[in-house]
Amino acid sequence: RVTAVTGVHGQRNVYYFGGTGSGIWKSVDSGNSWTNVSDGQLGAGSVGAIAVAASDANVVYAGMGEGCIRGNASRGDGVYRSTDAGRSWKHLGLADSRQIGRVRIDPRDPDVVYVAALGHTFGANRERGVFRSRDGGATWRNVLFVNDSTGAIDLDLDPNNPRILYAATWQVFRTPWSLTSGGTGSGLWKSTDAGETWTRLTGEGLPKGIWGRVGVSASRAAPGRVFAAIEAEAGGVYRSDDYG
Repeated sequence: RVTAVTGVHGQRNVYYFGGTGSGIWKSVDSGNSWTNVSDGQLGAGSVGAIAVAASDANVVYAGMGEGCIRGNASRGDGVYRSTDAGRSWKHLGLADSRQIGRVRIDPRDPDVVYVAALGHTFGANRERGVFRSRDGGATWRNVLFVNDSTGAIDLDLDPNNPRILYAATWQVFRTPWSLTSGGTGSGLWKSTDAGETWTRLTGEGLPKGIWGRVGVSASRAAPGRVFAAIEAEAGGVYRSDDYG
């Protein structure tokens, strides 16, 4: 299974994917053939997110541990970075985040990176939420933390202004035989200062009551347009045309 895949800006034939138990793979022929580029270099096999810097295609980040937490999901061990287009990988920390749903990179600076960390699958922990690094992953700051049973599952940057971020949080707990999705921690968030501060979006049109899992994406075609897929009693796909 695969929950992490990306292309490379300006290189139409190059793609990466991260398997839920097979590490990181790369294709240079539009997916006709694939080569594993991470064997022997990772501390875990499950990859939850992968991203390539738009400003430097040599820089690739991988977040370990899939965010699609089935009863038999494998945990990850944080974030890895390659600076040579996938040939070698370095561990960057966040090992206790365990499941990472998304990695986003500032399109202007490959050293500015954001991670949506879901946290432990089967219990509470503190290393979860949205993390930001401004030094290529050498250090991290937890810029959005809700509580120890709520993590971040999705994240996007406005394509015209990367200081604007949207984040989705998910309060979830599971056992091997059950999944409890939803709680007051689940929500949709926005930052206009590169993650320094966040505002929870509760405006007109959004569903009321308890939310579960949320996905979010800022449109590349229409400035200000944002889509959110929301699990709720009146859940579905929602659209904003005014930046949320």
